[in-house]
Amino acid sequence: MSGSSRPAVVVRPVEPQDHARVGGLTVAAYVADGLVEPGHWYTDELRDTAARAADATVLVATAPSTGRAQVLGTITLATPGSRYAEIAQDGELELRMLAVDPGARRAGVAEQLVLAALREAVGRGARTAVLSTLDTMHAAHRLYARLGFVPRPERDWTDELTMRVHTWDVPEAPGALVESATWPPLRVVDVDGWRVGLSGGVTRRASSTLALTEVADLEATLDRVEALYREDGAPAAIRVGDPHDPPTLAPALDARGYQVAAVTDVLVRDLPAAVVDAPTGVDVRVADAPDDAWLDVWLSGKGGAREPSARIVAGARAHYLTAAGVDGDVAVIRAAHAHDWVALSCLQVVPRARRRGLGRALTLRALALAADHGARRAFLQVETGNAAAVRLYDALGFRPAHRYAYLVQPWSGSATSC
Repeated sequence: MSGSSRPAVVVRPVEPQDHARVGGLTVAAYVADGLVEPGHWYTDELRDTAARAADATVLVATAPSTGRAQVLGTITLATPGSRYAEIAQDGELELRMLAVDPGARRAGVAEQLVLAALREAVGRGARTAVLSTLDTMHAAHRLYARLGFVPRPERDWTDELTMRVHTWDVPEAPGALVESATWPPLRVVDVDGWRVGLSGGVTRRASSTLALTEVADLEATLDRVEALYREDGAPAAIRVGDPHDPPTLAPALDARGYQVAAVTDVLVRDLPAAVVDAPTGVDVRVADAPDDAWLDVWLSGKGGAREPSARIVAGARAHYLTAAGVDGDVAVIRAAHAHDWVALSCLQVVPRARRRGLGRALTLRALALAADHGARRAFLQVETGNAAAVRLYDALGFRPAHRYAYLVQPWSGSATSC
């Protein structure tokens, strides 16, 4: 996937071998910005990455280099009541000690660190991300405003200096039922109020169960669900992490040996009346059904059985966009509608056409088409490890709204998942 101009920065948890570098970088950034004098007592706290990592979550941004990945920046995430939380309240995650190597400024590193922190906040179930900043930190204020943070002057506080509080609220997610409506299974069976999706193991979204309600006998319900998947020739897969999940579901699946197959972020954005940034220099055709050419491009990067895959992607009201090049079709995307949402999926660019901005162009074209057809909000689902996709969607204004995981039963048969 291509189309983002952002550098290939990877944000990950800090490792012990990073501690010295991260501590020195944090001090250097604060001194360079005039936030602290070199001999101030606070530099000792900034330098002590090991202590922060023990009591909070420390993320680092790294970039490939000739040797070990170079650390370019860091941010600390603190939970309410913990040692490094200054203002976080219940349901909030506090962002602290954002620092970027002075030699790596103006490359979007700070933005990618903050966006990674927001995804982490959503993944932990927080409702709000909160931070404190100074009046003099003008570049930081512009960044926070661009990412959707809002000043909260009623929460400003003073220690040695007056700190300005900004918060970011988790946006509304479409919810599992809307998501499923845009990617329906080939067959759905109700088991005690749960929605069991059966598609022969073709795509996890169409071959998984939504545990929509509490059940009287969880073990008996799971037995019936697993029997349905055996009949369908695929492992049982159950989506967890949604608000409606029974609280005992995850422990029960763990006891049965289920494993995490994928962790997925739901990213959302509002749609204006028109997406004015939609490129006009890409030859795109639009259809109401996936033709063979569209399927060829999509399946070229996915594999899997063609006939059930085609039935799944055609199972909801959608538009199918194809970008053509001088040497044939080179990229596709699908825009499916449910209520006032549009779900983007199936973005695929053939290898020979990558790094030309086609992923971005086709996504923007799909958003513009959706807005023209009455959609007010857009969402997509991306696995947390897909860094290239995350960079693209971050740049296009998508923000994290929910995180869920697929837990899959141990299986000795064969099935196709994607």
